[in-house]
Amino acid sequence: MKRLALVVILTIVALAGASPPAAAADPLPDWDEIVAEARGQTVYWNAWGGSDRTNDYIAWVKERVAEDYGVTLQHIKLADTAEAVSRVLAEKVSGRTEGGSVDLIWINGENFAAMKAQDLLFGPFTQVTPNYALVDTKGKPTTLFDFTIPVDGLEAPWGMAQIVFLYDTAYVEDPPRSMPAFLDWARAHPGRFTYPQPPDFTGSTFLKQALYELATDRGVLQEPATAESFATVTAPLWNWLDALHPHLWRDGQTFPQNAEVQRQMLDDGVIELSLSFYPSDASSAIAKGLLPDTVRTYVLDGGTIGNTHFVAIPFNASAKEGAMVVANFLMSPEAQLHKQDPEVWGDQTVLAMDKLDPADRKRFEELPRGIATLAPAELGPVLLEPHPSWMTRLEAEWRRRYGH
Repeated sequence: MKRLALVVILTIVALAGASPPAAAADPLPDWDEIVAEARGQTVYWNAWGGSDRTNDYIAWVKERVAEDYGVTLQHIKLADTAEAVSRVLAEKVSGRTEGGSVDLIWINGENFAAMKAQDLLFGPFTQVTPNYALVDTKGKPTTLFDFTIPVDGLEAPWGMAQIVFLYDTAYVEDPPRSMPAFLDWARAHPGRFTYPQPPDFTGSTFLKQALYELATDRGVLQEPATAESFATVTAPLWNWLDALHPHLWRDGQTFPQNAEVQRQMLDDGVIELSLSFYPSDASSAIAKGLLPDTVRTYVLDGGTIGNTHFVAIPFNASAKEGAMVVANFLMSPEAQLHKQDPEVWGDQTVLAMDKLDPADRKRFEELPRGIATLAPAELGPVLLEPHPSWMTRLEAEWRRRYGH
């Protein structure tokens, strides 16, 4: 299924080129009507299910939307978001324009680009959700552009991410702060580092992070990849990986399935360096006894990739009203505050503090940061995600070269 899904996404993105503007849609009812219609609906939310932390948070959302709105939320746990995209595409091809099996998708990047290009999304809808007015669209521009593709109201932001690196101070005094330094460190400490296997999103982002540092022309990464530009720009990356892999855990012949497995390896002392998409991940794991309290977080000298993750509604969703209600709740101060708590998830909010009332703003200010979490000023510059066509090509080429 993963291989088929990847082929589908690669084909769609390749055909898409520059993403077209959102098509005109019928006016949506007012919010009170949407809330009333949502009551009693069941929303099938297709979302990555590889983390207990995120699964527990979605379970909490399920309880809250049932209490407040009478909406039943069912979490369909995915190993790869492309599985849901392929399902929606198959339904469109078969003529199933109503009563679709997917109501809401946790999505971004190449999956959003593919769905937008093929008119697989409902909307725009965010303009009718009250809590979207609280989103920091000015200070956090990635809430408006998903991997360079304009969102156009077709997905609702619900969290921020930025790559950070973790190290255990009990073993490591001076962690590597650039990709060339990673190679030197791995040679000096064989078997003590690895990264999640693409297409796991953390592993794929590690590839993009390395590409950013090693490419001679970063600017081309913001444009759709062509066969020629991809071959030229990625050549230093493959040379670097060829040199790095023999010094990784198990000689680079096998890789952890996802970031959760890699974190467990750090906890077990199998490796001494790790990485995460969540700046507060280490603090959250320490609080839950999943990492030793000697683990700390750092970023690379040249900055690290950051993005926003979203939820979107397929064009043929059975419970569009219920899906909009869930999306609106995810952007609420209550849900964002709970999500940013390092003991819950530690994900950074999409909201603008100056748009909140004083009581909510104070609650955010009083959240504990955690012993291993960097202050916002210490996170350094955020590197924009490359165009989604780079990620799909990177994953396919990585699989061809290193998939065993």
